[in-house]
Amino acid sequence: MKMIGIGDNGAEGLLPQYVEWIHECDALVGGERHLQFFPNFNREKKVIKGGLAALTAELQQESRNVVILVSGDPLFYGLGGVLAKKLPLEIYPYTSSVQLAFSKMQESWQDAYIVSLHGRSIKGLAQRIDGRKKIAILTDETNSPQTIATYLKRFGMIEYEAFVAENLQGDNERCRSFTLDEMEQTSFYPLNVVILKQRKVVERASLGIPDDAFVQRKPDKGLITKKEIRVLSLQELELKETSIVWDIGTCTGSVAIEAAKIAREGAVFAIEKNEGDLENCLENQLKHRTDFTAVLGKAPDRLHEFPNPDAIFIGGNGGNMEHLLQTCISRLQPNGRLVMNIATIENLAEALQHLKAFGCDVSILQAQMSRSKPILHLTRFEPLNPIYIVTAKKGKEE
Repeated sequence: MKMIGIGDNGAEGLLPQYVEWIHECDALVGGERHLQFFPNFNREKKVIKGGLAALTAELQQESRNVVILVSGDPLFYGLGGVLAKKLPLEIYPYTSSVQLAFSKMQESWQDAYIVSLHGRSIKGLAQRIDGRKKIAILTDETNSPQTIATYLKRFGMIEYEAFVAENLQGDNERCRSFTLDEMEQTSFYPLNVVILKQRKVVERASLGIPDDAFVQRKPDKGLITKKEIRVLSLQELELKETSIVWDIGTCTGSVAIEAAKIAREGAVFAIEKNEGDLENCLENQLKHRTDFTAVLGKAPDRLHEFPNPDAIFIGGNGGNMEHLLQTCISRLQPNGRLVMNIATIENLAEALQHLKAFGCDVSILQAQMSRSKPILHLTRFEPLNPIYIVTAKKGKEE
């Protein structure tokens, strides 16, 4: 069974050997557009529609000579990666749409970050691409070039200029360069690839964003996990690039924002009971180029809306600690970590009791720190509130 990649120029772009294989096969499988490239093929044609389960089951029973046609490189966001695990395939790639787009732009692409929004949510794109010099985006009708331009402008990512390649190798091929403002106001064919390139270098923020860089509640500033405590708490979470993270009692969103920058290929979900603080969190997301889910509510309410996490940060529990911790630990992935910031010894004692009862390995870091502060021509130290950083590790499932 052979899988052959094909472009929008049909048989014209294929090697003679590939065309021969197609005409010799007993059954030709592909999308309607692909099958139309071979109007003279008079054996069985099978259109790929809907889910792959039924098609895979059929192909597993095939003993005939079958050729499957797919767009571009079958192993580049294509069917090849799925079907090759279940079928004895020989795969013959064509040039991918991204390769073709960069060739039209006359730009090297070995250093490009590639992301697909085709059939996927744009949520989280901001932190995934922040600071990257060159990006290729596979689009769809929902996540169109116009939508992408509007999204980037919302997050202040105006350092990018765009190149849009439409209908590559098709009859209506069109390739043009745009500013984000221009791309937002232009219409495009549905089949397109967007390439973003920095016109000026903008680096990502490093770990430990200054406290005063966050929008905070006024006039009583200070309801924020301070930078030093935030960094210590984040290292206890042991986040990976693909981690799913919960931030409970997110307030300004400072921990969630830093977590989103670390787990940029994962996802962050935050909850906050105060409507004004949640508004600050949403504003801080835009300011710090992070795009994650933040909802209004008092945990454990609404936690059922979030996927099971690899890591949980609790900045404030708002009472009913036992029920909250039970919910969190039950949902936490095996070997996952829960980190709490606690200011009082009474809450510390209660947290330890519950976490140990739930079978967690618990450790505590007492953080007592002071920041230098000038006084005339001298320097003194101003203490931060002492905090207990409690880390609970969930064991493996038996």
